[in-house]
This record gives sequence, structure tokens and C-alpha cells, in this order.
Amino acid sequence: MAKIKVQSVEPNIADLVNGWLKSYKLDYKLEQESLNTEIDQALNDYFSKSGGKGGNRPDAKLLLRSSDGKYYPILIEYKGYKDKLIKLDSEKNVANKNSKNEPDYKNINSYAVNGAVHYANAILHYTGYTDVIAIGVTGFKNDSGKLEHSIGVYYVSKSNFGVGQKVDDYTDLSFLKKENFDAFIEKVGLLSLTQEEIEKLKERREREIDASLVKLNNDIYQNEKGLGENDRVYLVAASIMATLGDVEHNVYPLKKSDLISSDEKDNTDGDIMVRKIKAFLAAKKLPEDKRDLIVRTLQNTLTTDNINKVENGETQLKRVFTKIVDDLGIYYKIGLTTDFTGKLFNEMYGWLGFTQDKLNDVVLTPSYVATLLVKLARVNKDSYVWDFATGSAGLLVAAMNEMLIDAKDKIKSPEQLAIKSAQIKATQLLGLEILSSVYMLAILNMIMMGDGSSNILNKDSLKDFNGNYGFGNTNDKFPANAFVLNPPYSAPGNGMVFVEKALSMMEKGYAAIIIQNSAGSGKASGYNKKILKHSTLLASIKMPIDLFVGKSSVQTNVYVFRVGEAHQKDDVVKFIDFSNDGYTRSNRKKASCNLFDTDNAKGRYQEVVDLVRYGKSKLNIFTEKEYYEGTIDPENGADWNQTSPIDTKPTLEDFKKTVSDYLAWEVSTLLKNQDNENERLGK
Repeated sequence: MAKIKVQSVEPNIADLVNGWLKSYKLDYKLEQESLNTEIDQALNDYFSKSGGKGGNRPDAKLLLRSSDGKYYPILIEYKGYKDKLIKLDSEKNVANKNSKNEPDYKNINSYAVNGAVHYANAILHYTGYTDVIAIGVTGFKNDSGKLEHSIGVYYVSKSNFGVGQKVDDYTDLSFLKKENFDAFIEKVGLLSLTQEEIEKLKERREREIDASLVKLNNDIYQNEKGLGENDRVYLVAASIMATLGDVEHNVYPLKKSDLISSDEKDNTDGDIMVRKIKAFLAAKKLPEDKRDLIVRTLQNTLTTDNINKVENGETQLKRVFTKIVDDLGIYYKIGLTTDFTGKLFNEMYGWLGFTQDKLNDVVLTPSYVATLLVKLARVNKDSYVWDFATGSAGLLVAAMNEMLIDAKDKIKSPEQLAIKSAQIKATQLLGLEILSSVYMLAILNMIMMGDGSSNILNKDSLKDFNGNYGFGNTNDKFPANAFVLNPPYSAPGNGMVFVEKALSMMEKGYAAIIIQNSAGSGKASGYNKKILKHSTLLASIKMPIDLFVGKSSVQTNVYVFRVGEAHQKDDVVKFIDFSNDGYTRSNRKKASCNLFDTDNAKGRYQEVVDLVRYGKSKLNIFTEKEYYEGTIDPENGADWNQTSPIDTKPTLEDFKKTVSDYLAWEVSTLLKNQDNENERLGK
């Protein structure tokens, strides 16, 4: 049977779309000329980043303003074939990524909505716009020669991590008309994701981040000579701050084209970046002394001669800035609520030659473990959370997420929710970090979370901290009622010195720490006995041995405390063997994913939280071999790592098996002796 060649009717679709826009008095050809050149540049940058594989231009683009004054880029892509409107993945999301989490350019180039969403991500990536409307239009001629068309309208935003959400079904584009646009935007504003959908999208994007960080760090490590580990941290921090921008306060994101690679005094690429960062920090209303500290720290790297030396028309600073923005920009622009800089930190240190002891000290907490600690510490919207060795602030990021989720769940007034969210970020989190390079990551992390950086302090929590707020109400005590920690294990007592000090400064609340398990079996008995005089050990959880695979090789335990009540000898302690947490880990340096849920990991993590809080009645996935309720001696301090006792009392089955084994042995021996006797007698 001969194949029927399907003719494209794309010119007809172009005429259709153009006719609609003209009738709405939205001539996109005229609009293109007056469009903010930032959008054109963003599309060019995205095209270059793809190596020319992704389309360079949408078929039509507009910049429309709603009555509240906010601008919305509108991108339209059309295809002249039937069944080329949209390609969805198994989770009903626009299928623009393949199984390796790489761009699926076949779908992007073949399907109208997929192409429009791809272009929309370019705008999120390279501009200050946070909300984009992506429209796909397809058409075909039916048997009677009449043009039929289909339309897909998607909202692509920070709020949905750039994946996109369908707005509604439409038969034309009249929702773009001036008199209809506000109603359309109101409908867009009502779109929301469930918490389950948000978590799925976050996981997907986080896998992409891991792959991008590997690529970026390998590139800089191999090709950009003369940059120490601190320089690399500061360059990433500076680049992100410079490109975040704050359009509300007229601080626009730094673009690659803004770095002109000049050797003019006070106008080098480094000088340009420093000015942008100063403006950004001022717009964030950070305290002046804190702004000065950040700028001073970054400026030392940004203004060095070598990094600003012009070679072949470009500085090393511009080259590195371009790599950072191209590889990472989309992820921090879409507002992922993750320990972004923690991921960077772990990846960066993977390339450095630390001793094992030093490596154990700098490794940061995986996000799913951070969330576990936060839940075990019973963090909610009214918690005041502190961390005495905050690292990149990953634990505080997890705490902030939990607090904001709880606030959103319980506060139904949008106005009151906004007030509470600001309060959480400004006054309910406090972290201390002594290493200046790591401190800069923590500041960056919390600024990106928008903005919980106010009380991230560059101090020694053991020597220089009196328990007061670091900024703002510096004469007031921080009313901590939740403590989370992953300490440096080289500190006294494997880090239990931090726990003892923090808990002694709290009046009430809960604490959850992850620490080398030798701290609970003798290495920190002195600190442990002090802790038990004012706090109760609720649980001891043995974590998987490969939890920090590729970063550290120590056995860790999580200890959970109720603060403000001395531990009594008859207090029940829940001992949980969490060696199997449901995840399988690998350590392939160039892999896009090294963590796999192979045995109901999410269910297991939730059950651990429930067991610690409610006890044996919550046993479901785990067995009594993995869960044991026992006691400790408050005067011992070295008996925190107990396991379920082995029952040595023999059963009837044990007796039967023993008798059976004995009889079998007796018969075997008799037969063997008989054979030997016959052989001796020559029988």
C-alpha cells in the first residue's frame, strides 16, 4: 500500500495566528521591534547553550501588561501538522527531558507546546521575568480541505519550576485581548500544585542540578587554572548574586553582555560585578556591616589582576561567569527550595585532595536526611530553629521549607500568610559557621531562599556566641526551641560539644543531630552525661553505612532529644536500625543520578519519624528486629547505640532440629564405621 505524504500547512497556521493577533490589535511583528532586548538575548543564549539543537526563535512573541502593571512575555510556537500539538511524559508533564534528564530536542523541535515551553525556560533562565505564557498552535486540513486547529496554553513560572501547567482549553487567542487579559491572568493565578506534585518536580529538577554541577565543576577544575577552592566558591556566589537581580528595586540581573572585558581602571569585569552585587545586597536591605563583610570577601577574588586579564578579547572572569550562568542559571532562577549551594559544595570538594579526617569535617547533609532531622525536631511554623555548625545552611533550608509548608497549611489568609512567611525568614532561623568560604555559601543559600540570611553569623559558636540575635534585636536572646546539627567530627566528643552547649542554652523544645556513632559508645561520654542532666534522649537511629558514599566513610547515628527535662533511668529510648533506608547509592562521578529509591525509601523515612514520636504502634515496614525500646544509664554516656536483644531461649523447633541433626550424624557415623569394618575384613 502506498504511503500518503502528509503536507505541512504551516503557512496557513501562520496566517491564522497573525490574523488573530492583528484583529486583537496585537501585531507581533511590530511588538518584536519594541520588545525588551533582554528577551531576544535570552533566546540567543539558550540557542547557543544547546549547541544549535534547540530552536532559536518562537514563531511569535509579545510582551503584555496586566492592569497591575506586571509584564508577561507571551511566546507562540506553531506546527503545521496534525498530532504535533504536545508530547507529555508518563507523569503528564511536558516531555522536554529524556531519561538521562537531558533536553529532548526531538520533542522540543517537533511539538508546538514543547517548543514554546522550551523558549519560556530561556526567559526564566536569562532574564528577570518569573512568569511566562507558552502557547502552541497546530493545524491540518480535513478531508474537505478546511483548516482545523488545536491550541495548548501553558503557564511557565518559578512556581512550577519551569515545567509548566496547562491553563485551560481555548479555541482562539482572544484571551490575549486587552479587555480579556486580566481575567486570563486571574485564572493563571489560581493555578496551584499539590505538595506531592511539588516534591516530584523538585526531585526531577534536583537530579538535573546534580548533573549540571558535575559538568560545571569538572569544566572549571580542568580548564580554568589558577583558581583555588575558595576562589571557586566565591565566583559561584558572586555570579549568582549578580544575576538574581531585584527588579522591584530596579536592580536588573547582570547579563553576559554587560561584562565587556575592559582593562580600564575601575571598569574591569570584576569592578562591574562588584557594583552589581553592592546594588543587589542594598536592595535586599541586609544590615550594612553584613553587606560590607560579603562585598569585602567577594571583592578579593573578583578584582585580582589574573582573573581580569584580557586574553583573546575575554577575561577569565567573564568566561567562568558565562559557564556558571549557562549551566546553573535556570535552577536558581526558578526558585528551587533546596540546599542548592550544599550540592555545589559537596561536588566541589569531591575534586579536592583532602585527608579522610578533613573530608569527614566538610561533608554536608543530603537533603532527604536534612528533612528527616527537621521532622524529628518537630519543626513547625512557630519554631525557632538554630544550627551551631551550619555549613551551607542545608539544615536551615530544610527547616525553613517545613515551616513555610506548615504556615501555608494552617494560615488561610493570604495577607497573614505573607506576614508569617517574612517573619519565619527574618527572625525564626539562626546559624553559625566559622569557615568564611562555607559561610558565604550559607549566606547565598538563604538569600536564594528569599531571604533568610539575616541571622547567619560568621562566628565560632563555642567561643563567640552568647545566644543573642546576630542582627536586628541584638540585645534579645534567640528563643530557640528546635536544634538541628551535623557537626565537624574532629571537634571534641566527635562534635557533641556543640550539642551540649546548644541544648544547655535552650529552655524547651526538641533536637535532632546526625553524628559519628562512636559519640554514643564512649567517645563523648563526658558530654553525653552533661546533656542528660538537662535533656532526655528519645531515640537512637543507626543510619546506613554508605549514607555519605564518595564523601565520607564513617558510621553515623541520629540522636533525638527532648530539651529541658533531665533523663531518668526508666525513660524509654527508641533504638532503630535504619541500615536499610530504602535507597541504593552509587559513586559514579559523571553519573546524572547516584541515588535510587529501590525499597520504599519515602515510606521508611516517614515511618522512622512516626516511630520516634508515637512508638511501637506505628510499626509497619520495619520489624521488631529493627525497632527496640530500651533504657540507658544517665551516668554512663556510652550506651546509646543499642540493638534489639537476641532471644537465646530455645524453642521446640530448635530442639527437634538439634535431635534430628544428632540422629543424622549418628546414623552417618554408624554407616561409615560399618563400611570401614567390612573393608578391613575383605568383605
